[in-house]
Formats: sequence, C-alpha cells, structure tokens
Amino acid sequence: MIRIGIVGAGAAAAAAAHTLANASIEVDSTVLEKSRGLCGRAATRRREDAIYEYGANYLKSDDERVVELVTDTLETEGLVEISDPVWTFDADGTVTEGDDRDDHKWTYRQGLTQVAKRLFARTDATVHRETRAETVIRGGGGDDETWQLEDADGKRWGPFDAVLLNPPAPQTAELVRSADWESPVREPLADAAEAVPYRTIWTGVFHYPFELERPYYALVNADKDHDVGWVSREECKPGHVPDGESLLIVQASPEWSADRYDEPPAANLERLADMTARLLGDDRLREPDWTDHQGWRYALPDDGVATEPLDRAEREGLYCLGDWVAGEGRLHAALCNGLEVGARVTGE
Repeated sequence: MIRIGIVGAGAAAAAAAHTLANASIEVDSTVLEKSRGLCGRAATRRREDAIYEYGANYLKSDDERVVELVTDTLETEGLVEISDPVWTFDADGTVTEGDDRDDHKWTYRQGLTQVAKRLFARTDATVHRETRAETVIRGGGGDDETWQLEDADGKRWGPFDAVLLNPPAPQTAELVRSADWESPVREPLADAAEAVPYRTIWTGVFHYPFELERPYYALVNADKDHDVGWVSREECKPGHVPDGESLLIVQASPEWSADRYDEPPAANLERLADMTARLLGDDRLREPDWTDHQGWRYALPDDGVATEPLDRAEREGLYCLGDWVAGEGRLHAALCNGLEVGARVTGE
C-alpha cells in the first residue's frame, strides 16, 4: 500500500486523488484543506435562491481527458452547458461580437465545486477541512524515506510515502522553504515556485430584481487595457438564477485589483457597479439590490514554472500540482495536471 498526503483540495488534487484511487495498487490518501470548501478557485456560493461562481466561471472542453471525465466518468446529472457566447470589449468600452473559441462551456446546476466533490466521492480519500498544513517534514518516525505534515495546531499527519502540494505557487514556495528537509532540492524548488507570476483579481457580485437581456453570456476585455476585465451573466447558467432576475459577476483588471485590494469593499463595489453600468449602457446597474465580493490575491498564474526542480523533487516523493504547474490558469488545465501527477505517483 502507498500512503499519500495531499495539501489542498483543489481541482488538481481531486483529479490526482481520483487517479490514485483507480490505480492497480492500494493507495491510502489523506487530504488537508485549509478552507471549508472544495475545488479551490472554482468556488460556488448560494444566496437568496441564486447560485453563483465567483472564481472560475466555467469548465471548457479544451482537452479530451476532461471531456471524458465530465461526460463519461463522472455522473452527468446536473451537468449543464452555457450556450450563449462570450463577446469582447476594448479600452474605450466598445463591445464587439467574439469568436467564442470555447466549443463547450460547462458547469453544474449546483456549481463548479461539483467537479471536486464528485471526484473525491469516487475515492476513499479522507478529506480534513479547515486544517491548514504549515510544515512539510522529511523523515520522522524512524524512517528517513517518508514524509509528514504538521498543521497549524501542531498536529502531525503521516507518515506518507509521497506528498502532493496543491496550493498556489507562492504558498507552495512558503511550505517548501519551511520544510524540515535537508536536501539540495529544497531551495531550487522553492525558488521555482516563487518565480511564477500571478494576477490578482478582485471580484464583485451584483444582483438585480429584473432581467437583463443581452445576446451574450459574458464580455472579456480583449486589449487588457480596461479597469474591468470580465463581466458575466449567471442567469445564462441553467438553474443558477430565478427567472426574471439578473446576477452579474464582475472581475476587475489585475492592475485595478492590486491597487485597490485592501480598499473598503463597499467603495470597490460602488466603483465596479458604476464601470459596469457604463460598459453595458444601463444606469440601473449602479443600484443592485444585493452584492457580494471576493479578492483573489493569487488568482491566475501568468506563466509556467521551471520543470527541472519539480522533477528532482518528485524523485524524492514531493509533487507539485495545479494550474501553475500546467502553465495555464484554467480549470481544465488543473484537472489534466492532477490526472498526470496521480499517474506518475503510482508509475502507471
């Protein structure tokens, strides 16, 4: 039997756990997740009969493995497609019809967190929520070839034959630097993770008691020169918003988000609502009947990571996984990376 410790319960971790559970050898997986939820930035909330995704917006069909996963391997009940297109706008706020390059845009009636929930449900992995891993320990328990994890309360978990790290790259770098691990691999691995650039995204959620009619599901800023980066309509997702209502997800540009990340949320929401009203040409959008918000300090990796330090760490039983390892800040990329890492752990 192989004993596996996994830090984080994001999409990549869920995919890796699923692969491990289906290996030809017996695997015992333990997952430590700092939050109460699953699936990382593919996050879902519920409020007043509305379901909305305020991080990752949907899962696209850009890889055959993901297509097979969601349409064949996993239960398809509740899987829905967003049929309306994505259009673009420029720095001047001029909206133009997009090419809608994503063939399929999927989510679930219950929200994107279903991806991780359904993957973990097909495993025997034990997921401990609200448990923050703070230290990675090599050896211990009289065996220098195993690993342990220590949480914020000082409790040790393990021993493990391998550990998988699923946090964003900056947080992974912190874990690696704090590791009780005397190896020439440690610092190059931490340096590689720390070097991955990230975009910061501040998201506003705006609900309206009226239906907003537009020919598109979302608008994306094509020239990256507007304070708004993305606006999407959750009512285009079947089962998410009651009839006759609208719910907008507005993601500010990385520059705007970084500059105002620590500003009072009410002020940020007011600014975003005003910019959205001007962009969509509807003054009613300045006055939502309720709002929500979320800041993502490490929202999306802007580049890949040097692979040689990761390869050397894997030879010692320490694996990194996630969209930053895949080099693309998309949900499907994280899932594919998790599938690949899970297969490498067992050599299958």
